Amino acid sequence: MTNTTRTLIFLAAAPMLAAQLAAQATTPRAQRILDDVKYFASDALEGRLVGTAGSDSAAAYAAREFRRLGLRPGGDSGTFFQRWTIASTTGTRAASVADRPAHNVVAILPGADRRLRGQDIVIGAHFDHLGFGRFGDPGPDTVATLHYGADDNASGTAAVLEMARLLSAARPRPARTIVFVLFDAEEEGALGSVWYANHPAAAMDSTLAMVNLDMVGRLQANRRLLALGALSATEWRPLLDSVNTPYHFDVRATGDGWGNSDQNSFFANKRPVLHFFTDVHSDYHRAADTWDKVNADGMAEIASFAADLVRRLAARPGPMTFVDAPPPAPVAAGSGARPSLGTIPDMASEPGGVLLQGVRAGSAAETAGIRAGDVLLGMGEYPIANLQDFQNALSHFKAGDRVDVRVRRGDQTLTLPVTLGAR
Repeated sequence: MTNTTRTLIFLAAAPMLAAQLAAQATTPRAQRILDDVKYFASDALEGRLVGTAGSDSAAAYAAREFRRLGLRPGGDSGTFFQRWTIASTTGTRAASVADRPAHNVVAILPGADRRLRGQDIVIGAHFDHLGFGRFGDPGPDTVATLHYGADDNASGTAAVLEMARLLSAARPRPARTIVFVLFDAEEEGALGSVWYANHPAAAMDSTLAMVNLDMVGRLQANRRLLALGALSATEWRPLLDSVNTPYHFDVRATGDGWGNSDQNSFFANKRPVLHFFTDVHSDYHRAADTWDKVNADGMAEIASFAADLVRRLAARPGPMTFVDAPPPAPVAAGSGARPSLGTIPDMASEPGGVLLQGVRAGSAAETAGIRAGDVLLGMGEYPIANLQDFQNALSHFKAGDRVDVRVRRGDQTLTLPVTLGAR
C-alpha cells in the first residue's frame, strides 16, 4: 500500500493495535494460501521491488498458476504480461525507479452468460513491495534491510490467486467475465493500475466494478474487515450485508472510491470500487512484515467472501449506480496555514508540466476554473515543468495571495487568476 495517508494513520494508531492471529492454517485451502504468501515473501524474491529479478519471479509464479487454472492470457501478444517502462518523473526519480521495466499480470475468466459476458469485473491486487527499503519507509531504522511485504501485499496477491481458483472451479461459472490483474509498481504511486486503466484488457466502460485486495493478511479476533469505497455505488452496502450473513465479519463499509491503492485509477474512470483491508499494524512498510504473522485461515475466509460477492455481482441483471466524489485534499507536510491551490496531480506523467487528475471541491483551483486534464505550466513568474517546480513555485506565495496560473488545456494556453487558499 502506498505510503501517504496510510503512514499518518499508522503513526496515530500504532499504540492501540491489538495482538494479531499469527500464521494459522488449519485447512488445506488456508495452507495453500499460506504457501503462496511464503513464496512471495521469501528471501529469494528480495522484497519484489519493481524492475528486479524478484519481481520477475513473483510475476512468473502468478502467471503459471493462472495458466494451470485454464484462464486466458490478458496481457500483451497473447501472454499474461502487460509490459511497460516506468516514465522518468520527479516522483519516480525520487523513488529510484525511473526507466525501470515493469509488468502487470492479467488473466481472464470468460463469462458464462452470452448476454452479460461482454461486461467484466476486475479483481486486483499489487504484487510489488519495497525491496530493501528507503522509499516508502516510515522511518530510517530499517533502510537497507530486506522488506518482505507479507501483508503488503503478498496477502492480497495470494487472495487473488485463491479467488481465481474458486471462481474458475465454480459451476456455473460467473455470468460476467472476470479479469484478474496483479499490479506492479503500486508502492511508487499505483503506477501499474494507472497503466492498466489506460490499457485495459476489456474496455473500461464495460467494467461493472473493481474489487481490490490490499493488506488482507492480519484479520484479528474481532473479525473486522474494512470495505473501503463502499460509497462509490449505492448497491455495495446491501450487497455486502447479504454476502456476509454466513461469514459474520465485522464489515466496516465506508468511504468514497479515492484511496492510496489501486482502486484509485478505476474510480477516476467512474467505476464502482471496493478495497478490502484488514487494517493497520505496527509492521507496515517495515522489515518485520513477515509471513509467519499472517492469519492464513482469515485470508481463506476473506477470499471466499470476496469471491461470493463477485459471483453475486456478476449475476446482477443491470449496472451498479455509480456515486462520484471529489478528489481528497492533499496531506499537509507540517502544521500551520500554507498556501493551497487544491489540485490533484497525476504522479505517473509529466507532459511538459504537471498533469492534473482533478481538483478539490471548493478549492482555489475549482473557483478559478482549473479542471481535471489541465497541465500546470506556471504560477506568477515561476515556470512549472514538474512536481518539484510546482512545490517550489507554491512556496513563494502565502494563503490569500492572488496569482496568475498558466495551464495548457488541449491546444490552448490559458492564464487564470487564482486567490490561493489555506491548508
